[in-house]
Amino acid sequence: MVTTVNEHIIETAPTPARTSSAETSFLPLSLCLTLLRDLETLIEVVAEQLYGEDKKWNLIVLTEAAKVCVRLAAFRNTGYKMLLQGGETENLEDSDDSSPPESMGHLTKPIRNQGPGANHLQGWNSWNLEGRAMSALSNFGQNARTVSEPTWLRRVQQQQAILQPPTKVITKPSLSTFLSEKGTRGGLFVTGEIMFILRPLIYVFLVRKYGTRSWFPWFISLAVDLMGNSILSVITMSQDSRKDQHFQFSKSEKDELKRRKLLWVLYLMRDPFFSEYTRRRLESTQKIVKPVPVVGFFAEKLIELLIGAQTRYTYMSGS
Repeated sequence: MVTTVNEHIIETAPTPARTSSAETSFLPLSLCLTLLRDLETLIEVVAEQLYGEDKKWNLIVLTEAAKVCVRLAAFRNTGYKMLLQGGETENLEDSDDSSPPESMGHLTKPIRNQGPGANHLQGWNSWNLEGRAMSALSNFGQNARTVSEPTWLRRVQQQQAILQPPTKVITKPSLSTFLSEKGTRGGLFVTGEIMFILRPLIYVFLVRKYGTRSWFPWFISLAVDLMGNSILSVITMSQDSRKDQHFQFSKSEKDELKRRKLLWVLYLMRDPFFSEYTRRRLESTQKIVKPVPVVGFFAEKLIELLIGAQTRYTYMSGS
């Protein structure tokens, strides 16, 4: 946990670009999720030692509930963007960058920024009469100022303009605004993402009620995972076919969908599937490769590690 905080401090060291455009907070939500993930194994071990195998699920449920609250807050604060790595990585990519700008039916030609006084002219239509007049007036005023200012002052101003780019105001839409802008696909995306956030809490709550030997929590968790990922996959396929510019996944978000599908392998390591099928396969494989001098030794140690790690929920939770 100390290493995680140290890495966060180093990665978020203030720079001119970051201090001018990014919001800073004492404890970001992504860091909170990382700390909770580092702490949950300790919570599980301590709870099992103090309260036993059955009662430990009470604290695990509380831990997953805290993670759900933090992820929902992060989902809202990011403007309802996909949570990368379960919310531990900030989603800074704009999925709408590839969409063409609205031109209001006219050809637009943005004016090059001539200095600090010409910032308000960005995006002005220089093809019409008003645009040419404003451009000429701005150039005249800039030239007059340049003549009267010393050379060293102009050089300092140019360096400051390079080091301190104009700040970008990021507006975070509300849920109703997001749904009205994105339409049906936006509603499906929010549904799939909320299912992904709630799935671990649903699973541990059912395990607490029915026990680890019951198939009911295993099937319900798998069903929620399949439904959530299917919804997001349908959105991805509709984007590829229709080229909809109103709702597009970025490259990192598509990679996140692939990562979530890879996490389905963990269902093979969760009870009761592990006790009924996976463990038997591992033990039979161990017996087959045991006579091999080197391979048998490493296979035995690997299988021991897998069986030991499987006893901890936090190692196989995928949350």
